[in-house]
This record gives sequence, structure tokens and C-alpha cells, in this order.
Amino acid sequence: MGDLFNAIIMGIIEGLTEFLPVSSTGHLILTADLLNFQDDRAKTFEVVVQFGAVLAVLVLYRKKFLSLLNFNFKEGSGINALHILLALIPAGLAGVLLHGFIKDYLFSSATVLVGLVAGGILMIVADRIKKKVTAEELDDITYKQAFAIGLFQILALWPGFSRSGSTISGGMFFGASQKAAAEFTFIVSVPIMAGASGIDLIKSRDFLTASDAPLFIIGFLAAFIVAMVAIVTFLNLIKRLSLSWFAYYRFALAIVFAFIIL
Repeated sequence: MGDLFNAIIMGIIEGLTEFLPVSSTGHLILTADLLNFQDDRAKTFEVVVQFGAVLAVLVLYRKKFLSLLNFNFKEGSGINALHILLALIPAGLAGVLLHGFIKDYLFSSATVLVGLVAGGILMIVADRIKKKVTAEELDDITYKQAFAIGLFQILALWPGFSRSGSTISGGMFFGASQKAAAEFTFIVSVPIMAGASGIDLIKSRDFLTASDAPLFIIGFLAAFIVAMVAIVTFLNLIKRLSLSWFAYYRFALAIVFAFIIL
């Protein structure tokens, strides 16, 4: 029962935080530390629950993903596969080059706390620097904005920085609205999360056993269901709340866990 409880809690945490600008990786590392759920099987579990969150985006944005198959690359005709490719290249290259270093040296509670604070500062700066919005909706995003968002996604390789926090901030710096940048972040996250998680899962295959299937299935389903709700809720929240509110939450979380863990 202890493992199943951990699976439910970790699945809920993943689903709640994956697409909010608060760092899902940071929350998972800190939660795993509190639950003492940190063996090799737990690391594999964290990869599996991420696929639950990915599936939530695929379901919610299935029509948009199908529209990406329309190879009309004329700017102004909506986002297409080239927008996604431009956003993927920077973080994809950096991830391949730095994967070993990140896994060996950056996955700790201390580095997560640094990422939470630094990412929060970035979000407040993005909120304060008011740029003229040229991309109000998702389909208004330009190639330049897509590439800029991709560059900011490199920051998310540091656990605790947050992919959505980095990319939404980057989009706002280059004239995208919070909502447009958030939705673009959701879509871009699918291939990069699927790729990174797939690599980790292959490397962790030796730790997969049939007896652990219930643990992984429960965590996967919890992440999928909660992520569906979290995405819709977040898109409604950002119409009324600025990024700074999420930054303040990150600061508070960092302070609380600094006292508990360090």
C-alpha cells in the first residue's frame, strides 16, 4: 500500500505541475525526497508518469496536432510543423549535449531550490517588461517567436526552472500573449518530453518488472487525469492572473523546502 500511495501522490503532483510555470521536475524531486521514494524503480516511475501528462496534451489538442500535418508553411496561416521544429532545435541540441551532466549533477533538492528562485525572478521580469502583443492567439505566433521560445526552453534543462515558466516568459519578451505562449508551450512539450522520457525509459528498462505494473499504471492514470484538469484550469487562470503570482508561489515553496530538506 505504501508504494501505491506514493504512485498516486507522485502522479497527482506530475499532473498538477507539468504544465504550470512552477516546475514539475522540481516538485517530483522534492516530493520523492519527502516520501523517501528515490530508488532506481522510482526514477523509472517518474519517467512513466510524464507520459501520462503528454497524453493529456495530445487528447486536449488533438485537432491542432492533426492540423500540423498540413504542410502550409506560409507565415500567418497558423502554426505548423516548422514552428514546432524551430522551437525544438535549441533545447534538443542542448539536451543531447548536456544530458549526462544534467542527470549526474543537477538532479538534487539544492539545485531545484536554485532553479525555483531563478525561474521566479525571470517570470517577474517578463511580467514587468511590457512588450506590445503581436501574437494574441496561438495561431498568431511567428517563426521568430517560435525560435525565441525554443531558446528560452534551454533554461528548463535546469531542474526547478520550469519549461512552461521559461517558455511563457520567453514568448512574452518577444510579443506573445500569456495565453498564446502557454498553449504553444503545451504543444512543443509533447515531442521534447516524449523524446527525453523515451530515452530515459530505454536506459531504465532493466528496472522494469511485471510486479511493478500496478504502480506504473496507477501513476500514469493519475498524471493523465489531473493534467487534463490542470491544463484547462491554468488557461482560465492566466486570463486573470499574471506570471508574478506563480513566481511568488515558487519563492514560498523554495523557502519551505529549504527549511525541511537542507
